Parts: sequence; C-alpha cells; structure tokens
Amino acid sequence: MTTQLIMARETYPATGPSVFLAGPTPDKRTPVPSWRPQALDLLTGLWAGPETLTVLSPESRDGVRAQRYEHQVDWETAARADADAILFWIPRDLRTMPAMTTNVEFGLDAPTGRAVLGCPPDCANPERNRYLIYVAKRFGAPVRTSLRETAAAALALISG
Repeated sequence: MTTQLIMARETYPATGPSVFLAGPTPDKRTPVPSWRPQALDLLTGLWAGPETLTVLSPESRDGVRAQRYEHQVDWETAARADADAILFWIPRDLRTMPAMTTNVEFGLDAPTGRAVLGCPPDCANPERNRYLIYVAKRFGAPVRTSLRETAAAALALISG
C-alpha cells in the first residue's frame, strides 16, 4: 500500500499498477502552484492495492528540463501508453495554465478506456473544458469535478 513517484524522463517499472498525471503543467513565465503534489497525496492515501503504485508525472525533478523537446514528448507519450490509468486534471486558466497540449493528449487517450477526466467547475475557464467533457462521455470515460473524485476514479480503473 505504497506509492512511488517517477518524474519526467526517469525510468519507470515495466510492471505493476501505474497512474499517469496528465493535465496542464505550470510554466515558469506564469508561475502558479502545481496540482500534482496534491494528486500524489490523494493517490497515496486512497491506494489500497497490495503492490506499489507507480505515479508518473510529466514534471521535471528539481525543475531540470529536457535538453530537447522531443525527449520530453517521447517520454510522456510512452508513459501514458504504458500507464494503467491516465488521470486528466484540468484546472484550466487560459492565462496561467491553458492546457493546449492536454487537449490533444486527451483526444488521443479518451478512446483507450484508461482515461479519467477531472474538470473543476470553479477553475478560471471552465467553459473551455466543455468539449473535453463531451468527448469523455462519448467514449465512456469517467468525468469528475474534484481532484479527490478524479483520483478515486483512476484507481477504480486499476482495481477493476
């Protein structure tokens, strides 16, 4: 009943349960707190499986960015493909966390049966999540409005 955090471009285990934390990443130009530490805390508190849960974060450890953009994109794409669940949390704010890349990633991952969509109704631009919510419902992906509910839904996908 433990978790391990694997960050961008780090090697992760080939087996065992895993969740990828998809969604907007704060930018240095418009710094805001990341939502991912809270997601990790929630997953850790909710995880009851017998194996260690691997939580995959696209954020760089200690802020060390990829030398090449392609390295980051390739790691994220592989990690999302390998994850048992993909937790999308989209506290969209067009000024600080527009989540444009997240739109594409969700479109790719919604049909997989491994995506969970979390869209807080009190974010700065909730109207910009409307299309993603529609797509999620078309593909049967769970849609939640709190990070806790989104984390629980992601774990439910793993637990079956």
